[in-house]
Amino acid sequence: MQYPAPISKLIDGFMKLPGIGPKTASRLAFYVLNMKEDDVLDFAKALVNAKRDLTHCSSCFYITDQDPCIICDDSHRDRSVICVVEDSKDVMAMEKMQEYNGLYHVLHGAISPMDGIGPEDIRIPELIKRLQDETVQEVIIASNPSIEGEATAMYLSRMIKPTGIRVTRLAHGLPVGGDLEYADEVTLSRAVEGRREL
Repeated sequence: MQYPAPISKLIDGFMKLPGIGPKTASRLAFYVLNMKEDDVLDFAKALVNAKRDLTHCSSCFYITDQDPCIICDDSHRDRSVICVVEDSKDVMAMEKMQEYNGLYHVLHGAISPMDGIGPEDIRIPELIKRLQDETVQEVIIASNPSIEGEATAMYLSRMIKPTGIRVTRLAHGLPVGGDLEYADEVTLSRAVEGRREL
């Protein structure tokens, strides 16, 4: 038995979201049907407004509703340091730490030859152009600890180091509260490599 067309369209819409399969999409669609009409309209407006009003900062490419974004526009930020991340969500994760006061550059992806994604397909050319500003003294590469993230970090390091700008990488290692016996070999190896003197 097929669902009525409006429900089928709603299910198809939810299935376009990452990690949502047919069963979850059906559950969400029927949940929406049971919501109050005002709540459904507010939800629909929030979706439309997020898509319509948000853009990317023309400097760092972080998602924003103003250009430049609130971080690039903040005169109290340290403009000598740029932290390079793969996604806008990574900026939020760094900001939660409340320890970093520099600027960001969002690549919107990582180099992945297997997927046909090269340096020109993400925001690397824009980063290299930003680094021509003489105030930048350090680039912190905060790409994910994946094969693609490591390839991106290595590429950026090779491109930036000849300019004399310091290039650093976020340390990898054991999580706070984690037990040594449960750490995998790669994590443990990275932790040993990144050890520091006390």
